[in-house]
Amino acid sequence: MLRIERATRDAIVAHAKRDHPDEACGIVAGPAGSDRAERLVEMVNAAGSPTFYEFDSLDLLALYREMDDRDEEPVVVYHSHTATEAYPSRTDIGLASEPNAHYVLVSTREHGNNEGPVEFRSYRIVDGVVTEEPVEVVEHLPTNTAADAAAADETVESES
Repeated sequence: MLRIERATRDAIVAHAKRDHPDEACGIVAGPAGSDRAERLVEMVNAAGSPTFYEFDSLDLLALYREMDDRDEEPVVVYHSHTATEAYPSRTDIGLASEPNAHYVLVSTREHGNNEGPVEFRSYRIVDGVVTEEPVEVVEHLPTNTAADAAAADETVESES
């Protein structure tokens, strides 16, 4: 299941609507191994296309270096579909290279960049297999992560 803050979800949707009729794309980074979608990074669709997205290779390299420096990883890889449903295409499946990431698709086909609802769906794509997963939109991500709990356990043990 993808758990995502409402503000992040709304920002992804706004990006998709703003870039319509071209596909929008980006990443939401989070602490490595945490599955916490914390830092939205809107990317430029280097393809500038309504039917295809491509991260600029230099921008993507810079982002991966920055994530490495911050001990982050891509938790969400997102893009929009402007004329089709929010389901990964064969090209999307072929490009999916982050087995731990949630692949979010936003379809702006119904309302474009006007007011109105969009499809917002999340998938896991591993070895070419697409599995849709539920999306839980929360006001704030919980602060009690497994890492926080492990650190708290260590503190309690060291105080004994």
